[in-house]
Amino acid sequence: MRSWLTNIQRCPGCGDTLIIMALKNAFKELSIESHKRVVVSWVGCSWKASQYVDGYWAETLHGRALPFATWIKLAKPEMTVVIMWWDWDGYGIWMGHFIHSCKRDLNMTYLVFNNENYALTTGQSSPTTPVWAKTKTTPAWNTIEPFDPITLAIDAWCKFAKRADSAKFAELKEIIKKAILHPGFSIIDITQACPSFKRW
Repeated sequence: MRSWLTNIQRCPGCGDTLIIMALKNAFKELSIESHKRVVVSWVGCSWKASQYVDGYWAETLHGRALPFATWIKLAKPEMTVVIMWWDWDGYGIWMGHFIHSCKRDLNMTYLVFNNENYALTTGQSSPTTPVWAKTKTTPAWNTIEPFDPITLAIDAWCKFAKRADSAKFAELKEIIKKAILHPGFSIIDITQACPSFKRW
């Protein structure tokens, strides 16, 4: 608990808190009781997010949030399963899990905290960093074109793939509600502020 609070104090204006609150309000408005839902996260700025949502939660091994959530859904299909992950890992190192989750189409909701950089490790470029952005690993500018996770999800047969912005709280909450109600795999790529490292 203390480490998470320290992170928030060090990064005032981070979009994580808004995303967590939008999910909590979505659960409340959909009347999904705490014993009927599981929130899965892992290491990263979103890693402690699951602890701030009442109900069952899991912090998984490095990069294993989607496989772990898949196991939960297969074992307990009646549970509402939400995954909170981060752009740099979900769209980078463990991209294969994302594509196969789209194709498998289990009824889970995937919230990606997209701040376009590796903020946990102090601001390196990620798969969604804009070409002109300066980061620790691209001090002149990023030369690699970012890919579009929504297009990729649709190409992998995902039937619910949306963008949202953590700053547009009411809209984000409504999109989360629709994603949870969608009878299959859903992804929301959530643009968020990163005041410590996102300078563009």
